[in-house]
Amino acid sequence: MKKSIIVSVFFFLMASSRLFPQAGFTEISSMPGAFSRMGFGARGIGMGNAMSSIVEGNLVSYYNPALSSFQQDNSFTASYSFLTLDRTLNFLNFTKRFELKSKGRDSSKVRTPGLSIGIINAGVSKIDGRDNQGIKTGDLSTSENQFFLSFSNRFSEKVAIGLAIKFYYFRLYDKINTSGVGFDLGALYSLSRTINLSFVLSDLNSKYKWDTAPIRQESGKVSENKFPVGKKVGLSYRIPDYKIIASAEFEGYGKGANFLRFGAEYNIYEQLFLRAGLDRLNLSNKDYPSRPSVGFSYFKVLKDFVAGVDYAFVAEPYSPSGQHILGVSINF
Repeated sequence: MKKSIIVSVFFFLMASSRLFPQAGFTEISSMPGAFSRMGFGARGIGMGNAMSSIVEGNLVSYYNPALSSFQQDNSFTASYSFLTLDRTLNFLNFTKRFELKSKGRDSSKVRTPGLSIGIINAGVSKIDGRDNQGIKTGDLSTSENQFFLSFSNRFSEKVAIGLAIKFYYFRLYDKINTSGVGFDLGALYSLSRTINLSFVLSDLNSKYKWDTAPIRQESGKVSENKFPVGKKVGLSYRIPDYKIIASAEFEGYGKGANFLRFGAEYNIYEQLFLRAGLDRLNLSNKDYPSRPSVGFSYFKVLKDFVAGVDYAFVAEPYSPSGQHILGVSINF
């Protein structure tokens, strides 16, 4: 009975993707770094990006720098997105946890620091380039990237804190590019064995600084675009008897950009996991389009490692069709 209910929910979310309003716009959508706020990988996007308080499975510090200290095995994941309108969005991540025994009087105490390294690559190709006379000069493309490195540590069974350093590089046009460095701070508090709370500040100090002098000479200008600072609170609840993880998040960027997210993962059979989520439920603008998603993962235990395939589908507003994310993972 419970399996039929879960599967029904998945089909309902898939069918409802066309029912959510497709109008509305908030300032957050046009601010710098929009590509970095779309989520990370098939698992996270399939759960509506409500991942900052989840400590099971393959973990990515993109959602919370404190998570890497909970990783059980070395984890490598890569994802590729199938998008319309000549866009690309790709992900790469490696997460590792270390166990270190403390020296001194309490040598039996074990600390569990974690490390996570990742890349997000996004861009648009086949942009029609033309000169002042309207004559086609060729195709243009853009490339926007985030490289992140995070460290975390569990200071007790209940508390973990992490810091992420993020380097941005944006190649917009010939001789026009920019870069910047930002930081994320994250914490996780375990209320019990099944309930976790998370707190995250994202994109502190992140900004782009542009200089158009290389192509406009004396008329070139220098401008600066700051990223919005995100403030996130998450809650997750694990139901061991039913092999279900449910999560919810609130993320705020200020007026007109306060979101709720929801996600769930169900270990329906051995190494098969089903997921569903709802991202960007806007509390300030009812016309802002939400993003329902579904997905799954299947893992195969091999001799020295575990290999997995991940998939997610998310309804994408203002696009001819939805977004498909296909990923692979290796745990060793």
